[in-house]
Order: sequence, then C-alpha cells, then structure tokens
Amino acid sequence: MGGAKTGARNLPETCMKIADRPIDAQHPPYLIAEMSANHNGSLDRALAIVDAAADAGADAIKLQTYTADTMTLDCDDHGFVIQDRDSPWHGRHLHELYNEAHLPWEWHRPIFERAAERSIHCLSSPFDASAVDFLEGLGAPAYKIASFELVDLPLIRVVAATGKPMIMSTGMATPAEIDEAVRTAKAAGNDQIVLLKCTSTYPATPANTNIATIPHLAAMTGCAAGLSDHTMGCGVAVAATALGAVLIEKHFTLSRADGGVDSAFSMEPAELAQLREETVRAWQAIGTVRYGDVAAEDSSRTFRRSLYITRDLAAGSVIDESAIRAIRPGFGLAPRHLDALIGRRVSRDVARGTPASWDLIG
Repeated sequence: MGGAKTGARNLPETCMKIADRPIDAQHPPYLIAEMSANHNGSLDRALAIVDAAADAGADAIKLQTYTADTMTLDCDDHGFVIQDRDSPWHGRHLHELYNEAHLPWEWHRPIFERAAERSIHCLSSPFDASAVDFLEGLGAPAYKIASFELVDLPLIRVVAATGKPMIMSTGMATPAEIDEAVRTAKAAGNDQIVLLKCTSTYPATPANTNIATIPHLAAMTGCAAGLSDHTMGCGVAVAATALGAVLIEKHFTLSRADGGVDSAFSMEPAELAQLREETVRAWQAIGTVRYGDVAAEDSSRTFRRSLYITRDLAAGSVIDESAIRAIRPGFGLAPRHLDALIGRRVSRDVARGTPASWDLIG
C-alpha cells in the first residue's frame, strides 16, 4: 500500500534549473564543490581541482570572484585584523588575506572552459557589481550569494537583475534578514532562489549546524532549501538530504596536506565521491510513506512464520498444541489462526510438515 510523500519531501515544488539540471526534491541533491582559495595561487592546480570535482561526481565547481580591493580596504586599523582566536585566520589583516586567497580574474575563463569540457557547471560568488558584470561576460549559469553578503541588498539586486538562478547562504541571518533578501531578489524580478542553511564558522561542528532548520526555512520562505556545509565528513550532508535539502555545497581541495587558506575544512576527492554516493542513497531512501510489502520483498514472504502440522495425523485426529506450530516458511495459515485450529479434527490423513489450511478441517 502506498501513501503520501514524507515530511522531508513535503517542500515547495518550485523547480529551479541551473542550465539543464533541475534543482528540486524530485532529483538527488545538486552537489557543488567550492574551490574557494584552494587553488593556492596556481592555475594548474585550479584546473586539476575542476577535473577532480568532475571525477568525484560533483554537478558544479564554484569560484569566488573578487579582489582584495573590492572586498575591503588596505588599512591597519584594529577592525581590519581578524581577532577570533578560534579562526584559522586569526591575526591576519583582511586585505592581506583576501589578496592571497583571491582567484585572479584572468584565470576564470580557462576554468569555465575546463568545467564545460568536463560537463559540469561553473558558478561563482560575486562580491560586487563589477564581478557580476565580469561573470556575465563568461556566461555564468547561476550565482551564489555568500552568507556574509546576504545583507548586501544592492548586490542582491544586481545579481537578481541578471535573471539567473540565485543560491543564497543564510549563515548568521535572522528570519527578518532572510525575508528581506528574498523580497529584494523577487522585487528585482527573480524568484529562482535556493536558500542554504549555513553555519559561518570554519570548520563548523555538527552540534552547531541545526539542519532541522532546512525544512522550516523552505516552508517559511516558499523557496527550495539546501545546505552549505562547513563540517568535516559527509554525515551532516547526508542527514540534510534526508530532511529535504535539494543542494549541498562543500569546500573542496586536492589534499588538505597541501595547505592553503581553506584547506583545513575542505573535502578531498575520495571524500567528495563518497558524499556524492551517500547523498544519492539518502535521497533514494526517502521515498514515500508506505506500508506493506514492495515488489522487491515478494520472495521474502517465504521467511514469515505460518502454521504447520508438526506430526503425522490420521483422519479424524484432534489438532492439539503438540500437533501444530508457528514456524518458517510462510506458506501456511497466519499464526493468528492458531487458537481457532486447536481442538478441531482433520478430515483426512495429514503428514508432518504440511502447511495448515482450512481444507484440512472436517
């Protein structure tokens, strides 16, 4: 017997597409490998990351398009130095950090071309209007708004005006801030939106990830929802898939041992391949609300218990408790009929091992 879809699948049915790939609950989660700063200053390494992401089954490679000067000011003021002692970038000047981490703009085209050759999408997070203009020239199929930029409504307007699908991370954002960002995009004529639950720590702990927010985020906004995941491993992303996440984003590198600004919380190729496999399995397993057997279980009915005659009985003999038992296989009457059979007489000779049936009774 079938039934309604599960709560995890009971999400908005809006079907957004990135190029020809639908992003919705009817398909496995769209998997983004975030290159971020893991190029480590090498175009060859950046291209190798594209290849590794494609080999691991990612749907897209994602870049970040900015310069140190479009991101911040070259300033020695205390406020421009990272103070958080738990941050992997503690003590770094913002301008210096972004200058090291940024992807040179002249590298974007060969990376876009390599992604096209490998049949995966190439997306980016723009951080100002000039980056949007640049990416439009490259034919970017979609845009990502980073968590820290969710409050940059002028940037959201510029991105929304392209008419391309928008993926927006919600790390730290209140419901009011999320609502304002979504309304801003829609007012600019764009309702192709996926919102990502995100915890803006690097790395994030599972305990701080709160993926129960994902279906609530979708219901609250009417947008599809997913996860931008900064935890280690794939467990959180798999669980998010079971809660209805339609998109998963993970930082990706060739090897954490190679170092780099973002390497400590990035997945390696074998881990990304496992994530691809396990999120697909989780998505397949959600299914629908269903009780009773499915077709694949038909042969397993043999192993259910049923009632069998356990010793030879001559015609007219009484079936007592020693003459009948609930055992495997399942070809006899169901065990619930045991009391109704005890005390009845058999109408013919019955051999030990005969499945109980009503036609044995006189």
